[in-house]
Amino acid sequence: MKSLKFSSIVLITLMIASSCAEKTKVSEVEVFETSRSGNQLSKIETFSQAKSTSKISLNPEKTFQTFTGFGGSFTEASASLLNRLSKENREKIIDAYFADSGARYSLTRTHMNSCDFSLSQYSYAPIEGDTLLKNFSIEEDKEDLIPMIKDAMSASKDGFKIISSPWTAPPWMKDNNKWVGGKLKPEYYDTWALFFSKYADAYKAEGIDIWGFTVENEPLGNDSNWESMHFSPKEMTDFVVNHLGPQLEQDGKSDLVILGYDQNREHLDEWVDEMYRDETSRKYFDGTAVHWYASTYKIFEDQLKYAKNKAPDKYLIETEGCIDAEVPVWQDDDWYWQKEATDWGYDWASEENKHLHPKYRPVYRYARDIIGCMNNEVDGWIDWNMVLDRQGGPNWFENWCIAPVIVDPDQDEVYFTPLYYTMSHFSRYIRPGAKRIAFESTDANLQVSAATNPDGSHVVIVFNPSEEEKVFDLNLNDVSRAISISSQAIQTITIAN
Repeated sequence: MKSLKFSSIVLITLMIASSCAEKTKVSEVEVFETSRSGNQLSKIETFSQAKSTSKISLNPEKTFQTFTGFGGSFTEASASLLNRLSKENREKIIDAYFADSGARYSLTRTHMNSCDFSLSQYSYAPIEGDTLLKNFSIEEDKEDLIPMIKDAMSASKDGFKIISSPWTAPPWMKDNNKWVGGKLKPEYYDTWALFFSKYADAYKAEGIDIWGFTVENEPLGNDSNWESMHFSPKEMTDFVVNHLGPQLEQDGKSDLVILGYDQNREHLDEWVDEMYRDETSRKYFDGTAVHWYASTYKIFEDQLKYAKNKAPDKYLIETEGCIDAEVPVWQDDDWYWQKEATDWGYDWASEENKHLHPKYRPVYRYARDIIGCMNNEVDGWIDWNMVLDRQGGPNWFENWCIAPVIVDPDQDEVYFTPLYYTMSHFSRYIRPGAKRIAFESTDANLQVSAATNPDGSHVVIVFNPSEEEKVFDLNLNDVSRAISISSQAIQTITIAN
């Protein structure tokens, strides 16, 4: 594996016209590329001399959403694997995700109570009838999950936000008395709202500040395969308006963000219609969370735009996506560029939806989706597990998936897949507070997005899925520079202020 260190680069100089017609300003431009041919967030110092065939023109004067961040999720599965590695490899992975020398993750997620990527099923409130949660305890998280989060905090210079999501309330609060499926009994709505507040307090006592919550992971369910609890749009909105929002407000936690929905994008319209039904519900919902599992290629642009237009001042965050229903391919970078991966829908989707789940290329799926989300008003994008083993777990339900970093704890080996570098193209360079900016691209086959960071630097993401090198002119303030991108590659271009 190539070095993860981001060493110095020979700078490309781009003459950019200033607002004063008589003067020009010299800006430093850096180009980083990950490609099927072997680049791993590599600094590109020389470019093709072939003639440009297209142009990407930036317009920083026209801005869109402000980015909350990019990152991944803390799970008990990932944390337990880190505990089985050598100190050196544990630090290597933490630094790769959170240090200034690595991906600089700025937005993360974790689970409240257990999920499928836990070692077992557990709740912080296991005692039936404990409606005041006098026995509430996060002891279960103290061996694996909390140490991983604390190590990440130590490695991160700028810090990161944490979104916490429950997969289910404890069985005794539900109408089916099971970990999977069922609904929260109305008589426990107040207790469940108190649960969120107690959780925030317990983590704060450990030195960890929670930024926000999603109300329920996948409220439409997961066919009762693993931890789940069902809400309709109205049920969730009523719970937030009448219980969760007021509870947090009463406890002095009204600054904690509440995100509704938290499942696939194709149902967004009906959810945001209910979530933002009136001024009271708008007061308590700070935004909407979505996942990507409805399709391996469709962005659902119309639904994302509808959600943003419904509540332009609210967050719209992708809180989970991963290569699902796959056992990781070990130390074979090229597999992640091949059209060989399948997801759950490849086998199980209904006939009318099967076309949404063809075989796909994992790197393409990540790059295409993140760029598509950026260009359709999504302000944050969170990957699922940060670390999994060679089987794609541990997962108590054996729901195997792929993470950007795969480890073999028995051999103390670590594999940074091309997905790690793909995520880094976004998280390392587009910083919290950045604003998406307008651009025009004359090559429809290049997938592009762009942003301006709080320090004034510009970031351009270019994805070339074609099997041929492309050369394009990058234009800013009527001054251009020819840049080439390899075939089957993703590129980040940074332009210093």
